[in-house]
Amino acid sequence: QVQLVESGGGLVQTGDSLRVSCAASGRAFGNAAMAWFRQAPGKEREFVAAIGWNGVLTYYADPVKGRFTISRDNAKNTVHLQMSSLKPEDTAVYYCAARTIAIVTKRANEYAYWGQGTQVTVSS
Repeated sequence: QVQLVESGGGLVQTGDSLRVSCAASGRAFGNAAMAWFRQAPGKEREFVAAIGWNGVLTYYADPVKGRFTISRDNAKNTVHLQMSSLKPEDTAVYYCAARTIAIVTKRANEYAYWGQGTQVTVSS
């Protein structure tokens, strides 16, 4: 059974840094695109960042460009999201997602596997 498990969320202050991680099990994702999405209270789930199978190709949503960095370790079947200069508007549940193919996309409905999410709260 495929599982994606996020970790590393928490409560931080404006301007702080935080890294959230996602551990995949049940199959190897070394040839699959992976991504992070987030959902704030009362809002729709939105794309944050995505990474290609070998870590070379990355995409970011405009609000996080220059502040967030997505990376992956295929040997450990993990993907990370390093967040810096955090703002209160970054407060959300952050979800890890994986495709079954290598093509990167920003569309949530094209990701087959999802984690349960980790809460990130940024206080002002």
